[in-house]
Amino acid sequence: MLSSLKDKVVCVTGAARRVGRAIALACAQAGANVVIHHGASDADAASAAAEARSYSVDALIVKADLSDPGEIAQMFDAIRAHYGWLDVMVNSAANFKRTPLLDVPLGEWQAVIDTNLRAPFLCIQHAARLMIASKRNGVIVNISDNSGLNAWASRPVHSISKAGVVMLTQVAALALAEHAIRVNCVVPGPVLAPAGSPPEVLGAIAAALPLKRIGNPDDIARAVMFLATNDFATGTVMRVDGGEGLAGGET
Repeated sequence: MLSSLKDKVVCVTGAARRVGRAIALACAQAGANVVIHHGASDADAASAAAEARSYSVDALIVKADLSDPGEIAQMFDAIRAHYGWLDVMVNSAANFKRTPLLDVPLGEWQAVIDTNLRAPFLCIQHAARLMIASKRNGVIVNISDNSGLNAWASRPVHSISKAGVVMLTQVAALALAEHAIRVNCVVPGPVLAPAGSPPEVLGAIAAALPLKRIGNPDDIARAVMFLATNDFATGTVMRVDGGEGLAGGET
């Protein structure tokens, strides 16, 4: 059971920037020691770790290419060597390729699936084995998005990968329940503008939502922490999206 995150060890992939960073820092503020994973954001990872440590917790920076199974294994070796156990695994890192279905090259298909679906699967395997070996009743929280529940034609492979994350959550919840490991999923809506987009994009996105406003990364962090600490939640798929999923299409 994890009624509190105090003194727990939490690993967040993609924790150097954007939503992953907000999740890691919220956990640190709640008293958790955090593993700040990043792929190529050295400066951002260092600043995230420094901010986490300002809450009087430990922060371990781990750099790993999640498309490489060997580097994923090395990440968990580093966690094991530094802490000896893991309480919460948050699979947040993802890419957002936008290519029409008929134009998707095989290499792009593989790259998206490797990062968005295979990597969370492998992280679940490694995390669960570490939790079982260290006798921790751990929690895994996956981050999907509404493209995994409502098809997005502009991002076909991304949509397929995120649908896989939802099913991975439910399959893993069933498979790992016997080990007292819970697995849940958060489905965020728009909380940040797409990287590199002009400011007016946010207004258009907000106008398409039932609530007529976008959220912020802290909204997602609070949802992750709820699912991590509510010991009767497993297999849960929680939309935190301003009603985006009700509209059914892309925002």
